Amino acid sequence: MIPPKPPARPDRVSLLRYLRLFRADILSAQPARLYRAWMAEFRTPFFRSFLANDPALVRLVLKDRPMDFPKSDRIGEGLRPLLGRSVFLTNGAEWQRQRRLIDPAFEGGRLRDTFPAMIDAARAMAARLPEGPVEIEAEASHAAADVIFRTLFSIPIEHETARAVFEEFRTYQRTQPILNLAAFIPLPRWVPRLHRRSTLQSARKIRALIEGLVSDRQALIQKGHAPDDLATKILTARDPETGHAFDRDEMVDQVAIFFLAGHETSASALGWTLYLLATHTDWQDRVAAEARAFMNAPDFAALSRLRATRDVFREALRLYPPVPMMVRETVQRETLRGRPARKGDQIVLSPWHLHRQTRLWNNPDGFDPARWQTENGKACAREAYIPFSAGPRVCTGAGFAMAEGVILLAAVLAAYRIRPVDGRVPVPQAHLTVRAKDGIWLELSSRS
Repeated sequence: MIPPKPPARPDRVSLLRYLRLFRADILSAQPARLYRAWMAEFRTPFFRSFLANDPALVRLVLKDRPMDFPKSDRIGEGLRPLLGRSVFLTNGAEWQRQRRLIDPAFEGGRLRDTFPAMIDAARAMAARLPEGPVEIEAEASHAAADVIFRTLFSIPIEHETARAVFEEFRTYQRTQPILNLAAFIPLPRWVPRLHRRSTLQSARKIRALIEGLVSDRQALIQKGHAPDDLATKILTARDPETGHAFDRDEMVDQVAIFFLAGHETSASALGWTLYLLATHTDWQDRVAAEARAFMNAPDFAALSRLRATRDVFREALRLYPPVPMMVRETVQRETLRGRPARKGDQIVLSPWHLHRQTRLWNNPDGFDPARWQTENGKACAREAYIPFSAGPRVCTGAGFAMAEGVILLAAVLAAYRIRPVDGRVPVPQAHLTVRAKDGIWLELSSRS
């Protein structure tokens, strides 16, 4: 069974038609040729962009010369009301300073420190799930938010503020903030961005709630009573070059992106992985066997033994990368595969298309977790697999996300058998992340 994939648009459409398609779904707004092309050029009256599907070009942009291809400001136009000057949106020296403060919290043995909180969130998810038909994306969102609050602030999702942030963020998501006019038409900084009122209101509420959490944590740090979680580690970090730490407003920006990236992307990945297991019972049985042994006595060292679970999760990230496209910008004239690019042109890196590149992957649209043990899979993993980006701007929480995904999968599969609900095939759709148009419905039954 081939997993669902959105239809592609015709090769040539008007700009107005493209904008309408893009507003409805980023993925189906793209032509089918992108699954084979090494590079494609798009021209509009307002900007020119290049979609890079050639591993050598992707490596140039992300690894070899990343400072020459900073993040495009166009993507930040819709997200700035919530994310401010977070590490997700900044470039240059400001971004480097932020990463120097954030990265140590996620390095080395730090992941071991967050393991107990992840296990608690996973057990809570399994306990919440009912038998019968379940819209699993909503449950995945709940669990991912729970992981974020437990590991960041040592509070469960049931905490009043955590619950308020989660609920308000769902409101914010419905406003589709990434589709701001300035993402398509370059506007001077002084021109109002015309964000929807609901977007601005939700962003203000979320930031106010986060500000309260940050202020409370700063007070606990000053008293010497703060828990040793991610928030404390980041707030007490000092830039080795300047000696400065994040102030309250900067920390609010960073917490906002931790929640956005850690909650939204993890929910997407978990939902699609569970659907793929529901439709491939042979792999579901293999994962369930690993999961029952692991959840009976969860131990951080035992994570490495969940090999089938990890390969399934990696395959889900290949087929349904949570962030389907990343946009960089040229800062000078460039030559890209023999074509001239001007300063300010957009470079689109699409994990969605790169992960399904027909010239690179065997059976690119098929679900095959065993591919990661083959020569083709290993080669593509090195050159054409970027669910968390790559190079200096690789997601700082990539290891965190992989551990979280495997643990949550283990908790669900140890407790439940899952199968798809008849007549409800999910349709992939992307705005900020790849989600299902009408949710992902699964039938759950207890294994006990």
